[in-house]
Amino acid sequence: MSFYSYVVEPFADFGFMRRALVAAIALGLGSGPMGVLLMQRRMSLVGDSMSHAVLPGAAIGFLIAGKLSLLAMGLGGLVAGLAVALLSGLVTRTTSLKEDASFATFYLTSLALGVLIVSLRGSNIDLLHILFGTILAIDAHALYLVGAIASFTLVVLALIYRPLVAECFDPGFLRAVGGKGPFYHFLFLLLLVLNLVAGFQTLGTLMAVGLMMLPAAIAQLWARTLPAIFAIATVSAAVSGFVGLLLSYHLGFASGPTIILTASVIYSLSLLLSPSSGVKRLLKRRAF
Repeated sequence: MSFYSYVVEPFADFGFMRRALVAAIALGLGSGPMGVLLMQRRMSLVGDSMSHAVLPGAAIGFLIAGKLSLLAMGLGGLVAGLAVALLSGLVTRTTSLKEDASFATFYLTSLALGVLIVSLRGSNIDLLHILFGTILAIDAHALYLVGAIASFTLVVLALIYRPLVAECFDPGFLRAVGGKGPFYHFLFLLLLVLNLVAGFQTLGTLMAVGLMMLPAAIAQLWARTLPAIFAIATVSAAVSGFVGLLLSYHLGFASGPTIILTASVIYSLSLLLSPSSGVKRLLKRRAF
């Protein structure tokens, strides 16, 4: 098999492969930097919780549309995700529960409620589509939505980069200089929910956070400065999407899980080969 037939032909011959590739790259552009910021804020598990929180809204959108309408389900997921973010913040500020605990309680409730709603009116196939995504079936409208969310995320991050980073590393300093920490925190949660909705459109609610956290973890192993970490996370997500789609096409695997497993393989290799690898440090100690 030639290089062209293995690498280029699937995307040249089939429109659904081209749309899936564009969606994966757009998702990486928005989700990569968001995953890095989540790790810097020590909110990795919050991202996972929020990915499940969109499920009831997506399920209600499915019932209203009467079919797998990605636009209706995306809007429903956005409303549900924002509601959970606001309620979790309210509980954190009015009770003794920490933020991760309040997010965990709401995400478990949301996950159970979403599965129950779909099981009442939909089929098992509908439930599988919602949970695991349909990146190969993404249409033009959903592609525009994913692209718009990625563009909006990059523009907002560029505008609030300095105060957002200050709020990540030293919220006390931002308060001391009169910064609006809660405002930037809410804006960050809004971007997080939007990117999870984009991820839900392509990878489903169970794996929406996959192209957010794995590339961010890969980047942290290879770089030390924040701009370099952002760049490596974005490139890792795009490469995972490209290689994952190719492997799923040639091997007949499900596309969403193959993309996430590709990112997992890159992460495993980074654990062994990156400058901060524990294996490398161990070999250096033995050499001395």
